[in-house]
Amino acid sequence: MDGSRITLNASDMPIVTALRELADRPQARFYLPGHKGGHGAPEALRQWLGEALWRADLPELPDFDNLFAPEAAIAAAQTLAAQAFGADRTWFLCNGSTAGVIAALSAVCRPGDRVLLPRNAHRSAITGLIHCGAMPVLAAPDYDRAWDLDRGLTPETVALAIERYPNLVAIFLVSPNYYGQSCDLAAIVAIAHQHYSNSNHPIPVIIDAAHGSHFAFHPDLPASALTSGADLVVESTHKTLGALSQAAMLHLQGDRVDPDRVDRALACVQSTSPNALLLASLDAARQQMATHGRSLLDRTLTLADRFRSGLRDRGWIVLGDRGIADRFDRTRITVRTADAGLSGYNADEFLYARGVAAELPTDRHLTFVVTIGNSDADIDRALAAFRDLEALRSPVDPNSNPSLKTNTTVPTQSPPQLTEPAIRPRDAFFQPSETIALADSRDRLSADTLCPYPPGIPLLIPGERITQTAIDALQQTLAAGGTVTGWSTAGWVRVVRDQ
Repeated sequence: MDGSRITLNASDMPIVTALRELADRPQARFYLPGHKGGHGAPEALRQWLGEALWRADLPELPDFDNLFAPEAAIAAAQTLAAQAFGADRTWFLCNGSTAGVIAALSAVCRPGDRVLLPRNAHRSAITGLIHCGAMPVLAAPDYDRAWDLDRGLTPETVALAIERYPNLVAIFLVSPNYYGQSCDLAAIVAIAHQHYSNSNHPIPVIIDAAHGSHFAFHPDLPASALTSGADLVVESTHKTLGALSQAAMLHLQGDRVDPDRVDRALACVQSTSPNALLLASLDAARQQMATHGRSLLDRTLTLADRFRSGLRDRGWIVLGDRGIADRFDRTRITVRTADAGLSGYNADEFLYARGVAAELPTDRHLTFVVTIGNSDADIDRALAAFRDLEALRSPVDPNSNPSLKTNTTVPTQSPPQLTEPAIRPRDAFFQPSETIALADSRDRLSADTLCPYPPGIPLLIPGERITQTAIDALQQTLAAGGTVTGWSTAGWVRVVRDQ
């Protein structure tokens, strides 16, 4: 496919068009993958998924394009994505936002560099630190005690970190969080960029905006990370838009990050056999939002508002903007079940049995995500299931139903505002280790990343000293019915072996 023939109109889908032409071309296929356009695919799966999917599962043919050196369809699709999302340059990711986070950190950090990292960072950020060898300065996010959730870093915390650690090479933030709350990104970016003006030492701002891909396409949603001035932004296009799972994007703007380093970093974490269907879904999802995003999100916001109002009308307490209306994503519906004497985990099981699946259960609440793919029927079913759930509410005496009793204990003391692990995560990961009982691990150095999951936010990272607070939190998660990833056997933790 000749790159000169690719037009750059928002309604075009360069990758989809190229794949369609190639898939329908009569051809004796002596290249990979081995199913050869579906002829060698398992029959049951081929019949279920359809023949077109298999025909389009193509490698990087000469007249298609190469993800690592794009010149034709992929190059045009990435250019259109940059225009749609407001970036100077956009890379397609076929290994999810995880690949984008690791690459972003590796593009700006070298071994021994310090990077500001919030406690509510996804575990992929810890993997990025192990990959690049940087030392995190861990910052405690603003904590909402009433809801028992972390909101994100404040501008004051970021300013303090820059003051105490003037050699920071990057600021890494999560915005929005799982609950639809964004940091004051414009203020934080201004602080970082002002430091550059004063010291000639750039501190690029990297945003894990995995849950904010849709922000760019509606004025009633929070400002996107790019609009707020961030330098590198990772977005999971599959989470809130129409791409296939594992399809994401990495955006760059400005000159504080070298795009060549991004290219090199991505080559370390992207598959050398990128799935063409994932790339095509990114192309099509961008086209869908560039041409119809406003109307699709109009409808989505209407559905979300109806869901929230319906719950509140029946006495359920639902998370609101709490004074940050311009930084709250109304498509996130978080219901506090603890007030009704219900564990979020058990309420989730009850609703799931009635055909309503939440995105995130926790001990104290449930979070639902309304997207362009939801319908009025979905909202009707959810509200009906919540009406059934009301029979189990016990707001006066949660102990009346022990099977649904929630653990309402919340932390009474916030962690220190700025801390560093005892040793670099990379060093802890590669040093000799041993597995011991969690109850016996106090004051040892963690060799693993332990995350109550979902949402995959690390409670301990490699190199951190294990505290009694962390032990208690992990035990409470298990007792409440949650899961913890990072250990091979529940209740046992890998620690750095004493030298």
